[in-house]
Amino acid sequence: MMKTGIVWFRNDLRIADNNSLYKAASENDKVIAVFFFDPRLFDFDQFGFKKVEKYRTKFLVESVTELKENLSKLNITLLVYQNKPEEIFSKLIEDYKIRKVYLQKEWTTEEKEIFDSIKNEIKNPNIEWMESYDQFLFHPDDIPFDIENVPKVFTNFRKECEKFATVRAEVVIEPLAPENMLENTTDIPKVSDLDFQEFEIDSRTAFPFKGGEDQANQRVQGYFWNTKKLSYYKKTRNGLVGTDYSSKLSAWLSNGSISARTIYHQVRNYENDVQKNQSTYWLIFELIWRDFFKYISLKHGNDLFKIKGILHKDYSWSKDIQSIRQWINGETKESFINANMIELKNTGWMSNRGRQNVASYFAKELKLDWRVGAAYFESLLIDYDVHSNYGNWQYVAGVGNDPRDRKFNIEFQSQRYDPEQKFQSLWLQQTLF
Repeated sequence: MMKTGIVWFRNDLRIADNNSLYKAASENDKVIAVFFFDPRLFDFDQFGFKKVEKYRTKFLVESVTELKENLSKLNITLLVYQNKPEEIFSKLIEDYKIRKVYLQKEWTTEEKEIFDSIKNEIKNPNIEWMESYDQFLFHPDDIPFDIENVPKVFTNFRKECEKFATVRAEVVIEPLAPENMLENTTDIPKVSDLDFQEFEIDSRTAFPFKGGEDQANQRVQGYFWNTKKLSYYKKTRNGLVGTDYSSKLSAWLSNGSISARTIYHQVRNYENDVQKNQSTYWLIFELIWRDFFKYISLKHGNDLFKIKGILHKDYSWSKDIQSIRQWINGETKESFINANMIELKNTGWMSNRGRQNVASYFAKELKLDWRVGAAYFESLLIDYDVHSNYGNWQYVAGVGNDPRDRKFNIEFQSQRYDPEQKFQSLWLQQTLF
């Protein structure tokens, strides 16, 4: 009897080094893939922001388009729906006689609620849900502590993982038999189908790239191998202008168009073939930061989204609408903050240095509810990752993992990182609202 499995793609939009896809292809004769443009992604949140604005939407559409093309090379059909998953899954399982559903394990609230509602909708007790922890650099089974004992401080986490954990090898998926490929009757929506107007990318952006697995691989090829920019990453990573001050790989990592493992092994190859220095290590260092926030999220659950944070600290937070609007629109008294916020509003991108400053200003100077700032970032940032976004906002706001509870000196930061005001001049000229 022919076995058919289904892979539910969410934030793992790649065919390379994808454990759900690997298991499905290894255990079944036919594999079907499915992705949902869940309408809840485009709803308004409690603070009045669309959960996913136009920049993330465009990047997502491009990523799913490349996923579909790459899956077809493995003789796997990607079905795409503009529905809630729980409205469709039961019929898919019944129509294709599915026994196993393969998916990346997610643990944050909204994803869990959707998954639970699907399982409640499907009455068949024989369905196996094959979940894989597939978004980490260091797999949860390989780290040297239980989740409840994950260190509070990043440095301790990093040192222990570097000493005792190893990064797993990438998995390779072989093509399935072409005669078992399913005919596709679904289409990928355009940005305009998702209630956004088509738009041109701002020519000033530091992120002019497109979504998708092939685009991620091209960025690695360009940043690592063609230009050797990786050798200078630590020196340039606090830059503000241009495409190459940082790797920009966070955007493809965020929706799983490339795995952290793939980047890690590419860095190691680069170190063997080209150069090993502080800059090559620092990219791995940043991947470990990304892991750290995922483990903090696993450890603390919903506290990641609560106003008191993982430290359960009480502060007096304001929700002053005028101050929030001035911050969003780049109309504060600080030109460095304004330039970064205008960049974000016009491009869906902001540098790491900019993010730290605008978040610190929002939470520590204006004393505004940090969750509002985090939600705005969630809406706009192309490289939004739930764990890093909320972990970083808590860190800066003083309710997370920063033992020093620091505040940025905005004027000093501006003078240090934009001494000739090239960045501020770029974004404080006539803007495109």
